[in-house]
Amino acid sequence: METTKLANRTLFVLAVIVTGAVAGAFVWALLFAMNLGITFIWSNLGSRFGIYFPLAACLVGGLVIGLFTKRFGPYPEDLNEVMAKVKRDGRYDYDKLGSLSVAALLPLFFGGSVGPEAGLTGAVAGICTWVGDRMKRFGADFQKLTEVGTMAALSAIFTAPLFGFAAPLYGNGDGDGDDREGKGGSTITLPKNGKIVVYFCAIAGALGAFMGLGALFGGGLSLPRFTDIHVGATELAWLVPLALIGALGGWLFCVFDGLFEKAASKMGDRPVVKALIAGLVLASVGILLPFTMFAGETQAEQLGEVWTTMGAAALLATGFAKVAVTPLCIRFGWRGGHFFPVIFSGIAIGYGMAALTGADPVFCLCACTAALVGGVMRQPLMAVLLLFLCFPVKGVVVMFLAAALGAAVPLPKAFRPAERKRAAAAGSEHGSGEDPGNDGGKPAGN
Repeated sequence: METTKLANRTLFVLAVIVTGAVAGAFVWALLFAMNLGITFIWSNLGSRFGIYFPLAACLVGGLVIGLFTKRFGPYPEDLNEVMAKVKRDGRYDYDKLGSLSVAALLPLFFGGSVGPEAGLTGAVAGICTWVGDRMKRFGADFQKLTEVGTMAALSAIFTAPLFGFAAPLYGNGDGDGDDREGKGGSTITLPKNGKIVVYFCAIAGALGAFMGLGALFGGGLSLPRFTDIHVGATELAWLVPLALIGALGGWLFCVFDGLFEKAASKMGDRPVVKALIAGLVLASVGILLPFTMFAGETQAEQLGEVWTTMGAAALLATGFAKVAVTPLCIRFGWRGGHFFPVIFSGIAIGYGMAALTGADPVFCLCACTAALVGGVMRQPLMAVLLLFLCFPVKGVVVMFLAAALGAAVPLPKAFRPAERKRAAAAGSEHGSGEDPGNDGGKPAGN
């Protein structure tokens, strides 16, 4: 009996490492495809046209995205929705992985101000569920592969192991989701020490595959990594004002997100019209402020090279414009994640404040970005763990204080996440009873 149990445990750990590696490899593959598509459209084709190419590209993109949504449904789901389903059900449906992957790439190809994390996480969660379903005869623990693989995918996408480790536990009432039952009624029995080992193995497998493939073939995400930060009297004097500016960005993001969500709801099932509107606005803003387009990871590197040649007004306008454009894209059909665009917005605002104040640029970036991300996530610790992917550990105190201030700024009641969830739940109860964010792939209306 003990021999069988040990064999199953060993097989499970090996499966976890392989699952993590598969998750990392899949993330790399989709990001590699994303880079190929962006290069073809914006470098090969875009170089042959003038400054108004974004208008043509974004309108074509809006048409393609709208028609795709009309045919296959509103995919991909938001990262929070994916994580909620994984935590609630212990699984994620994998019958539409192809549609999910294409839907994740389309907004990125056409310059959408969204990140890839939502579509990537949903696709990886589906793959891991498929693997777990075929290995569950070896024990109930194999149904844990969906959560483990999702966490590994987050670690690979953000190259932030601590964020990937904490994300699956985030939001549970007791901080530990292992005591809940999956869809099949099987309770996960991994002890806490064993869970830590399992998560470590998954992260190692994901990062190993992701970074190994990136080293061999290129690709991946390239947010800049800032290593030097100076904290002197000038910087400390500007800490609160910098954090307040960043917090304003986070507050505006939440308000814009709520307003655009309501506007999209009032427009009804018109995916083509909504996607075209988003494309038109995205292109118009992008022609005036080019850095507002795309997810923001490459643009952050480019901005770091040229920010000293730009005025503070242009930098601040870029950051705050992206705060508005990203939720517009997401709510009007250019679905994707918001983490990378939000981080870029904070970086742009931070550079603008550095130009205005003369304070250390990296200090300004840490304070503004942490406050903005904290204001969006409403969880300072999670914001800091996420920002370790680009900011130095030496800035942890600055980031935590700024993120705490950003999260503390109150939102209007109608725009608070809990209130919006209750409103959505009430709306679905009075409607068809289906999840308004996912119609199961049924074609939308005209």
